[in-house]
Order: sequence, then C-alpha cells, then structure tokens
Amino acid sequence: MIKQNGSGSLTTEQSKFYEEQGYLIIPHLLSEEDLASAREAMTEKVSMIANELFTDGLITDKLEDRPFPNRLAELFQNLSAETFLKYGRSWRDRIPGYFTLMSNPKILDAVESLIGGELFANPVYNVRPKVPKVAAGAVPWHQDKSYWPDANANPVITVWIPLVDATKVNGCLHIKPQTHRKRVLKWHRETHTGTGYTALKDSQLGKTEAVALPVPAGSAILFNDRCLHMSTPNMSDTVRWSVDLRYQPTDQDPMIQHGIGFLARSHQYPTRVATLEDWLAGRPEHVE
Repeated sequence: MIKQNGSGSLTTEQSKFYEEQGYLIIPHLLSEEDLASAREAMTEKVSMIANELFTDGLITDKLEDRPFPNRLAELFQNLSAETFLKYGRSWRDRIPGYFTLMSNPKILDAVESLIGGELFANPVYNVRPKVPKVAAGAVPWHQDKSYWPDANANPVITVWIPLVDATKVNGCLHIKPQTHRKRVLKWHRETHTGTGYTALKDSQLGKTEAVALPVPAGSAILFNDRCLHMSTPNMSDTVRWSVDLRYQPTDQDPMIQHGIGFLARSHQYPTRVATLEDWLAGRPEHVE
C-alpha cells in the first residue's frame, strides 16, 4: 500500500477519495478483538440500566443471559420512548473500554493519513444504541458541525464504527457526497421525538443524491464534520450499536465547553499522550 505523505495507513487513492467526496469507507478496519473492549463497556452500561429499571419496578427480569444485540431492545420492549430517553439518545460515559477503542492504532493510523500525526481526540464522542421501535430511531439530515458551530476547529473528522452489521433494515448511515465544502447551514432543533437533534429542512439539502452506507461490524466510515448525513429508523428486532469518534489536529480548538478530550497521538511530544488513567481523571494529556 502506498501511504499518503509517508504517514498513516491509507493509500493515496483512499485519501484522494476522502478529499473529493468528503467521506471514506474502510471495510473491516477493526477485528472482533479490537471491538471487544467497547462491547464490554456497552454491556456494563446496559447492566447498569437493567439494574435501575428493575429497582424502579419497570421490569421483572434483567435478561442477563440475552445476547449483546438483543438485550437492550428486549429490556425496553414494553416500555415507553420517554423511559428510554431518560438515559439519553447517546452515551458518553468514561468507561475504560471506550478509551481503548478511541486509542486504537488502526483508527489513529487512518486519521493520521488525512490530518497528520498530531491528533487530539475530540470530547464529543458518542455511543449510540439505536433501539428498534423506540425513540431516537431516525437521525435527521444534519452536519456534525452544527453541534459546535462557534468552535474554531477545522477539520474535525468523524469516525463512525458499527459494533454490529449496519444494514438498510436496522438504520445504516446515509450521506450526501461532496457536501463537505458547504458552509455551516442554518439548522433547527428537531421536535417530534424529544431527542433535540439538530436538523435541516428539505429545501436545504440540495440536489446531490444521497448514498446509503451499509457496512459490516468493525468497518469505519470517516467523514468531514460539514458533510450532510443522516440515518434511518431501526426496523429490525435488535439494537444497532455504533460509536462515533472524532479527531482533529492538536492546534485546533479543544472544545472544552463540550467536555475534556485527550491527546491521542503525537510524534513531537510522545510522552504527553494521554493514558487511560489520565482520561479517567479528565486530564487532556499526560504530565510526568
């Protein structure tokens, strides 16, 4: 493989596609072993929710023996959308398995190909359980940049990774290619589901044809934070688990108003790269 500028893992062709189209699919970037720590973190979170639902008398069975894709869906099968949204449409817990995933060299190598080797992991990372027939199913057309419109950060690269196969049935991503050069469009808050997603009107979407992006578990979809994208409802009977991680050059706005990110990679200052202990303590980098 020919590496872009001698740095990172993407080929010249892959980097060129990203620059022209605003997104890139890397099939099977991560192995089952790579995903294991994140799945364990998600399982821990689901157990916390199950314990609370049980304590509150909303369920009589914690379903501890159910498989990873099924358990959360079955816990909420007979509960309301409002009950689900009490736990948030996306999660940002500081559980070690998430840091392990965000620090995975395979992800960092891919991002390095596009923006260099001084990488900051943005504080806006999300764990997304798209539960069937429950609120927060469909995510409307939007730009990620709408969530940090005043931040002096460009580029911010989203790395979207499904923990189960993402299909047209369970709500895969859809993207509008070549829309990453648009300005930040005037957005509004979606009000129908109670999720508060930022959203765009149909009249703002332009004529660019949308592309559906079904991908197997462990694949990665990289896209620019101005690229228009959405996801469809989950019409299956299992959870569509995914994470969206974000990275940017270290000389950009760390967006502390959204939380504490961390130094994920640095060729200039390798001893400052954050450890798990730093991340758990809310420190953006390691200090000797």
